[in-house]
Amino acid sequence: MRSLNRFAAAVVAIDTANAGDPTVVTVRGAVRPLAQVHGELAAEWVGVLAPEPADPLVLLAARAHHLRRWEMPRSSYDTGKAGYLKWKRDQRARHARDVGELLAGCGYSAEDVEQVQAMVLRRGPGGQLVEDAACLVFIETQLAAVATQLDRDHLIDVIRKTAKKMSPEALAAVAQIPLGATEQLLLAEALS
Repeated sequence: MRSLNRFAAAVVAIDTANAGDPTVVTVRGAVRPLAQVHGELAAEWVGVLAPEPADPLVLLAARAHHLRRWEMPRSSYDTGKAGYLKWKRDQRARHARDVGELLAGCGYSAEDVEQVQAMVLRRGPGGQLVEDAACLVFIETQLAAVATQLDRDHLIDVIRKTAKKMSPEALAAVAQIPLGATEQLLLAEALS
């Protein structure tokens, strides 16, 4: 399978898997499955942040960073920080395993699969770029909703922790996200 065809097949496989997300969000005027939107926007952000044309493997890792995330609900883990961190680790491990199966089915080599899996786990070359993209997608698609669920101090803490994971380039890119006035004020307060 030619490289371009293999990449296109992998994108279709990831998007098809993510299209089953029962949680929908309105982003940029369209109502779409959350995991699918997260994958598409993360790949878009990689394209914005990459200094050169983005490596196709990084684009696939970004697209799959929340692969079928709804299948392992946060509510199935203990409440509190320890439960959240375990859920997050388990999610990433599952995303990496699942994308590996999809990519192998599209003809990717074991080495390519391992590189994508490492990036999904936010490790190695490209891992920071995937993290940056995921954080930017969170800000664009979920900050407003999270702002209604958490008290102000907790929310400011979440934004600061998100910012600590981001590169300076990604932090600068936040200005490109169309946010409401409330979200802009929250970001300004948290990042000051």
